[in-house]
Amino acid sequence: MKTGQSLSAPATILSASRRTDIPAFYMDWFMDRIGMGFFERVHPYNQKVARIPCNPQDVHSIVFWSKNFGPFIEGGFDRRLSDAGYRMFFQFTLNPEHSLLEPNVPPLRQRIDQMAYLIRTFGAKSVVWRFDPVCIGIGPQGQPFCTSDRFAEMAAGMAGIGVQTCTFSFLDMYAKVARRSAAKGVTFLDPGISEKIGIASRMAAIATQAGIRLQTCCEADLLERLSGDVPITAASCIPAPLLIELYGEGCPVLPDKGQRRSQGCGCYLSKDIGSYKDHPCYHDCLFCYAHPMTPKPDSI
Repeated sequence: MKTGQSLSAPATILSASRRTDIPAFYMDWFMDRIGMGFFERVHPYNQKVARIPCNPQDVHSIVFWSKNFGPFIEGGFDRRLSDAGYRMFFQFTLNPEHSLLEPNVPPLRQRIDQMAYLIRTFGAKSVVWRFDPVCIGIGPQGQPFCTSDRFAEMAAGMAGIGVQTCTFSFLDMYAKVARRSAAKGVTFLDPGISEKIGIASRMAAIATQAGIRLQTCCEADLLERLSGDVPITAASCIPAPLLIELYGEGCPVLPDKGQRRSQGCGCYLSKDIGSYKDHPCYHDCLFCYAHPMTPKPDSI
């Protein structure tokens, strides 16, 4: 469907997925469900099963989230979905290489090439670079680290392939993250608001120089305290108005009340598929709040 073409009836935005990395590990499952014409989603509390129709006329657009779009691209899933009439948007997390924080992702150069492919194929407005989360800590040998120290280097590379938008946030220290990092001898530090303001302001200056729009996810307190001349806005990771601009009317333009609105989540209503339990992620990231699992079995 071309930009500006309208859909005939209201349709769903599919989010695939906040819960796992479908493009990296579960595209065969995803395409099986597409072929069946529906996804099933189990409510985490009452265990009720909801059926989500997913024929092309039922879906306004699909927002894919991943740290590795290699299997998605190499398997030709982008072409298959496009040919079937599906419209796509991409949230692509690319952080500085760090063997402790993200031990099982492919080399950064490969994933930058994937980002470049998606931009060439779908346009820069359809691809968001996520520098997420910003992590500050001390490694097992006592070495300090702050991932934002490499933001300038990465921003220059991203600008070179046409990236227009970057979303960042600071690490949320869940209990499971603290336990996992302690087992690896890593201590994550929670910077105070003054340090966050300093980091965010430096990142904003770098992004502006690179021609990249910087936005932040679920950092309401930070945004309230930033100086008015710091060019950072609140992110909408499920961006219904932008999806309408790209693909025409037809999706709901309603806030997603199931997300962290009080913390600044700007997402619009979507249907998130995938499962923490049934679709564990094999990147094994140290800061993951989902259910990482390693090693990856041969059957996936």
